[in-house]
Amino acid sequence: MIKKNGFSQRSSLIFERTIALIIAVNFCLILFDLSYIPLRDFYVLRLRQVTQIYDRIKGIEPHRETEKYVETVNQLETQVSQIGLKSHQVQIQLQELIHLSDEMIDTDPFIGAGKSGTLETIKDRMRKHSHKESAKKAFAIFWSQEHLSKYGWKQEISFFDEKIRPLILTNYYRKIGENGLPWDIFWTIDLPFVILFGVELLGRTFYIRRKHPYLNWLEAVLWRWYDLLLFLPFWRWLRIIPLIVRLDQSKLIDSQMVQQQINQGILANFAEEITEVVVVRVINQIQSSIQRGDIFLWLSHQQNVKPYIHVNNVNELTALMELLAQTIIHQVMPKIQPEITAILRHNIAVASAKVPIYGNLQNFPVIGQAQIQLNEELAIQITNALYNVLTGLNNDTVNKQLSGQLVEKFTAVLGTEMQKKHVITEIETLLTDFLEEIKINYVQRLSQEDINQIIAQSRQLARKSER
Repeated sequence: MIKKNGFSQRSSLIFERTIALIIAVNFCLILFDLSYIPLRDFYVLRLRQVTQIYDRIKGIEPHRETEKYVETVNQLETQVSQIGLKSHQVQIQLQELIHLSDEMIDTDPFIGAGKSGTLETIKDRMRKHSHKESAKKAFAIFWSQEHLSKYGWKQEISFFDEKIRPLILTNYYRKIGENGLPWDIFWTIDLPFVILFGVELLGRTFYIRRKHPYLNWLEAVLWRWYDLLLFLPFWRWLRIIPLIVRLDQSKLIDSQMVQQQINQGILANFAEEITEVVVVRVINQIQSSIQRGDIFLWLSHQQNVKPYIHVNNVNELTALMELLAQTIIHQVMPKIQPEITAILRHNIAVASAKVPIYGNLQNFPVIGQAQIQLNEELAIQITNALYNVLTGLNNDTVNKQLSGQLVEKFTAVLGTEMQKKHVITEIETLLTDFLEEIKINYVQRLSQEDINQIIAQSRQLARKSER
């Protein structure tokens, strides 16, 4: 059973790859067809066999006027090689070429193919070569026996073959179909592929219906909606979508990297805009809250402000004050006690020196030394006493309650007094301006942060979590 399933999987993979490669061939033909007209000049000059075959698909024929011009030049070359330049027959051919040159300039046979620029290039090159401002005079001088004899037949005809003939050969006439559009029978090449794709889609629809009986025929067809793009008679370049899907499904390519790059580009563009919008939105809300006076109303606990909601019934401000007090008393003060003692000792000595009796006693060495020791002991005792008092107060439940009342009273009195002093307006203005400066100076920098680097870091974290 395992061998049978393995064989079935291999057969399915081979089939998927075969269809994917056929779609790839069809898409290459589509690209060639779309690029044929723009690149036809290259094919004419480098791959003449291609144009001889594919011109019929596009309804392209040699233009009568330019084709006649080239044929006349070919006849001239043959006559010169056979009977020489100084002959009556050659003179007749040269006069014919002068007439055809004037006609080509007047009628512009290149306009039908949208190649009028090519005619201008031909005229410009001939004017420069003959040193004449008029294109007609330049052609008349070039196709004269005197000019060709003076400058050499081989040299002048080589100039024509290298600089003028290739441009004339690129001109063409394209037939117009009954629908009024340029002739194009690429569908005859595309039709066998479309029939194959239709048969394959029909088979897949039967398989999907069999595997998922709850689906109707339309839903089964739309199950692989991207395959429908293979049947469009227009916008054939959209077949790139089913091609990429098929190549990925057949494991001929890994489209994950391409998808990541596309997603990264889209995400980077959106992330920059969203980041700026969100940050500006938050700052605007803070500014509006300040301008409404919500912060100071909250501090003063006035009734017209919306009730403040506590999480877990905890007053965070009181809890923060208690945590700060705990940290200062138990962690900070033991480590800075020597510095506090030194400050107290210095201040006690300064205060004592201002007493007249103390200054007189300093003259006695024994008493002066004793006074220094007394100051040291006094500073240590004060520091220890202060630490013990703070520790004892912190462990006292009554003190905790009083501390909470102190914080509440402090915030209430602060809000009331600030309103009495009319400071609130100035503070609101300063805070609003400060937030506006943050938007101007920092939000733009935040939006320009390297989003690609952030995305790369997130992917790295995702890989680590998968491991």
